[in-house]
This record gives sequence, structure tokens and C-alpha cells, in this order.
Amino acid sequence: MATAYARGVVFIHSAPRALCPHLEWAVGRAIGRAVNFDWTEQPVLNGARRAEFYWDGPVGTGAALATSIRGWEHLRFEVTEDPTPRSDGGRWLHTPDLGIHYAQTDAAGNIVIGEDRIRYAMEIAAGSAVELQRELDIALGSAWDEELEPFRHASDDARVVWLHKVG
Repeated sequence: MATAYARGVVFIHSAPRALCPHLEWAVGRAIGRAVNFDWTEQPVLNGARRAEFYWDGPVGTGAALATSIRGWEHLRFEVTEDPTPRSDGGRWLHTPDLGIHYAQTDAAGNIVIGEDRIRYAMEIAAGSAVELQRELDIALGSAWDEELEPFRHASDDARVVWLHKVG
């Protein structure tokens, strides 16, 4: 059986300047080749840098990438892995205060919450709508999204890469 390939993006939302070469090395090691990021200033956090890196590799590379760069202080990142016909997609979010959050994604990039997680949320909520909302916010990674959102907007000014050949 042939190995299924996936693709995705590593978003380094904020990293101290001194950490940048170490992140490139860690990502390169995870995908098996040297990489160079196009670093830019992160306007939301003075002295921080940001970068986006598009990758492709065997299914599961997103998890390997997130594992390779998690754990450094002052690092905010997001790793995505697009779904394939044989595998679910994934999204890994990391902030210094919250740590890492993983969520399964569908073909449109929506977070998918499994049946067991929903049943757990309902059990913990015990009929309380407020508690159910809190549990579902945890499952969706809402706290991570809230913290990363200002850093994501910094990419609105990034240069656009036009794709001329898709597929």
C-alpha cells in the first residue's frame, strides 16, 4: 500500500529572534530536509518574528511538526494538516500560557468534535447550559483562538503568493 501524503502549513505567530534558526532546524528535521523561513517582524509583540511555511509529506507530518517545535518559551504557533481521502485533518495550536491544543478537522477546515467528547461535555455539564458551553469551548480550542487571533491578523499585510499550477 502506498504511503498517503498530506500537506499543510506551519504558522509561527510569534517567536523571539534568537529562536528562529532553531525553529527552522526543528521543522527541517521533522520533514527530512533543510528549510528556510521568510521571517518578518510581528507587529503585535515588539521584538518577535513571524513566518509561514507550506509543507507536504506523509500523513502524520503535522503531528511530527507540532511535536518538534512545542515546548519553547515565548513561542506561539499553529500547524495544520489537510485531510486526505484516507485520513482526517488536524490543527495544533500552541501558546506560552495555554500549551498545546489538538483538534481534528474536516475537508472544509472545520473542527470536528467526536461523539465521546460531546458525551463527556454533556455529562460534566449535568444539565447546565453554561457548563456545556464551557466544555464545548474547551473542545473547540476557543481560548487558543482568542489568544492567537491578534497575531494571525499580522499576516494580513504579508505578501501574496499566487499559485499558477494547482494539483
